[in-house]
Amino acid sequence: MPEQRPDKRLVADSFSRAAATYDQAAALQRTVGSNLLDRLPADFAPVDLIDLGCGTGYFSRALQARYERSVIGLDLAEGMLRHARQTSPMLSRWVAADAEALPLRANSQDLIFSSLALQWCPDLGCVLREAYRALRPGGYLAFNTLLEGSLHELRTAWRAVDDFVHVNRFMPAGELQHILAASEFVDWRCEVEEHRLYYQRLGELTHELKALGAHNVNPGRPGGLTGRARLRLLTDAYDIFRTDQGLPASWQVAQILMFKPA
Repeated sequence: MPEQRPDKRLVADSFSRAAATYDQAAALQRTVGSNLLDRLPADFAPVDLIDLGCGTGYFSRALQARYERSVIGLDLAEGMLRHARQTSPMLSRWVAADAEALPLRANSQDLIFSSLALQWCPDLGCVLREAYRALRPGGYLAFNTLLEGSLHELRTAWRAVDDFVHVNRFMPAGELQHILAASEFVDWRCEVEEHRLYYQRLGELTHELKALGAHNVNPGRPGGLTGRARLRLLTDAYDIFRTDQGLPASWQVAQILMFKPA
């Protein structure tokens, strides 16, 4: 039986609430998004660009600076869009949109860029079909997504406490490869990066996840607050992973470029 995916409205609400704190906690997001941007061909010169899952607009601004073209920021989270409008007055086109039903004409875009947004979509295959439809021949879909193995330390530590779902589930690499291969894009490549961040206390990690809006929104999550005794069990279980650098949090990130043939 396939695992249930997070409810998109819960995801949107979670990120909307985190809009004001997101940028201060988004070091990993900026690193992997910059790595994705660097993977685009140096001679690629898109005219019409979309930042899909634009969040606070960080990469919308980066795309505009790189290509010197107007960028449209799309996001499901209204709170993120409000924040983007306030902090990026030089960009005026912020649109509430679902990646699985893009409000874009067919063959209208040269680049659809999306950094750490599409892992929240229940149907990635539908997203790829929509992107293919919206891209012009010769256009690129550039996106990255989190894979199974991300936050495995936190997931393992919680298993010592109870059987609830405490950590967001992410797609296995094999499932991602199958979806990419089944898409209309015949020319694509996928590379996996591993990133590891370190924290002195577990609370620093959990606070950061909350600030990013990336805390647990999966079916099967527990209700209510976590008591002190269970927090102590969790802390002790996580401390097994401690190194000289601190408590590690691992992330598996797939970096993907997909080309629509001319």
